Amino acid sequence: MSFVTRFAPSPTGLLHKGHAFSALTGFEAARRAGGRFILRVEDIDVTRCRPAFEAAIYEDLAWLGLDWQEPVLRQSEHLADYQAALARLIDLDLAYRSFKTRKQVLDDMMSAPHGAPEGYRGQRLAAVEEARRLEAGEPFAWRLDLTAAERAAGLLTFFEDGAGPAGETGLIAVDPNSAGDVVLARKDVGVAYHLAVVVDDARQGVTEVIRGQDLFEATHVQRLLQALLGLPEPRYRHHRLILGPDGRRLAKRTGAETLRAIRDRGVAAAALRAELGF
Repeated sequence: MSFVTRFAPSPTGLLHKGHAFSALTGFEAARRAGGRFILRVEDIDVTRCRPAFEAAIYEDLAWLGLDWQEPVLRQSEHLADYQAALARLIDLDLAYRSFKTRKQVLDDMMSAPHGAPEGYRGQRLAAVEEARRLEAGEPFAWRLDLTAAERAAGLLTFFEDGAGPAGETGLIAVDPNSAGDVVLARKDVGVAYHLAVVVDDARQGVTEVIRGQDLFEATHVQRLLQALLGLPEPRYRHHRLILGPDGRRLAKRTGAETLRAIRDRGVAAAALRAELGF
């Protein structure tokens, strides 16, 4: 069986050590297996993605000593494919229009009888009310109807080669309740992360999804979407996260030191690789 894995950053900022660890983990796994390492640019968030950040991704990964299959898939060039997958779920009556704002969704979750439930569960509007809102031009997102989706898919599992945050490993039963009725298509760009990633993993023949433990919970709803759309099931390998001095995982939004800054300090790529265990 062929071994294909991928590193899929979003060009919304500069890469840091956590990104380097994840990319190197996938790259080295592919090398040991005699397989392929794919770089994918997840640039569907047009409000935050920048060409300069995309160029920096290529520069940083090359500095680390990685190479990848060309051409690089850029999600912004494949919106029609995600729309086709969404249309399939709509035809199966597994998606519904949600006109609520993010604040309204959060308010609904917090006003639930026991506080915030595991995941947001929306409500389909009556046909007359939905038609009224559409005629008024109100923006909407498409959400997965989790109750209907679970009924359609039945019992599912995925195989974890690594470990989840609580040590979960081996054959794991799918339980997407923590995700709730996830957004499949955002109001502004017409697609959202969960739908795009399963379409792309299938398109690119990814057999091993190697990524950080912060995305472990996302596996449940993504496995569900794969089943609903008839897409192949990859194996999963979630790895540990690189933490900062404060004990929190590194993140762009919290100002983690970037690979560019590390390079500018005169640190050699080989030294950083060794620090990360490679």
